[in-house]
Amino acid sequence: MLFVRRRTLTRNSLPQRIATLLLLLVGCLHGQTTNPLELIKQTTPPANERIAYGGNPLQFGELRLPAGDGPFPVAILVHGGCWSAKLGKMPEAVTSFELLRPIAAALAVAGIASWNVEYRRLGNAGGGWPGTYLDLSRATDILRELAPRYHLDLRQAIAIGHSSGGQLAFWLAGRGKLPKSSLLHTDSPLSLKGVVSVDGPPDLEADRAIEQSVCGGPVVTQFVGGTPGEFPNRYREGSASGLLPIGVRQELLLAGKHGEEWIGLFKQYVAAADKVGDPVRMPIMDGAGHFDGINPQAPAWKTVMDSVRSLIRVP
Repeated sequence: MLFVRRRTLTRNSLPQRIATLLLLLVGCLHGQTTNPLELIKQTTPPANERIAYGGNPLQFGELRLPAGDGPFPVAILVHGGCWSAKLGKMPEAVTSFELLRPIAAALAVAGIASWNVEYRRLGNAGGGWPGTYLDLSRATDILRELAPRYHLDLRQAIAIGHSSGGQLAFWLAGRGKLPKSSLLHTDSPLSLKGVVSVDGPPDLEADRAIEQSVCGGPVVTQFVGGTPGEFPNRYREGSASGLLPIGVRQELLLAGKHGEEWIGLFKQYVAAADKVGDPVRMPIMDGAGHFDGINPQAPAWKTVMDSVRSLIRVP
């Protein structure tokens, strides 16, 4: 078991400070019940293990197991945060794996193991294209090594991502469709039974429409390394939308308090997936704001768990 102290090197900027205000103001304006600053203060039991999947200090995950002997279904958790290591003056925990600790604990109570992954992002050395994807790919595939020891049932493996982590979780579900020529290609990627995005639009290129208003700057463009015109293959290979049909059951959960521009990003993906015959649903978390779906104390959590239970068999 390897415990690693995290240290993130970033610079504050005006766009990042704007993003900080936007994240908090959106919550107030939309009447959401969950503030991310409060969410990271929720008390949770410690993880069973903290395990490195690479040599970088940010390449690790927390494994939580339910009570009992297993085998356990397992959820790979991918946190959000505008694909960035830090947003303005907000605590680093808000854009880290720590934000998903409450749902990791709730999943364990429900009989589901969780693998809560940390990974390199914008602002971290090696983050962005292709490092973020390679980290998540490696973290997912290492479950094959962990499964025998921790009694994980990889036939019942899903990914759950929040916000920008939802985009990345959908990519994890579709990466088996990557061409061999891609920098992101891996042989025999772990197959997933399904994927859940909690209020995270899956299409990187489409997400550029809201990167300024939601994240306070051109984060998608920086994350990919350029525009779609400059790197069309990166946008195709870095999004589930460019890999359709991915042949995996998809739950694209939408918080009910958003405006038409945000909702349109979800509908656009659902239409594209439907067109090629992919199994996708778009449940609405009624009355929920952006962070309510990752708060086990909020009503929206029931909608999330309904989606999870629709994908895997829970003991």
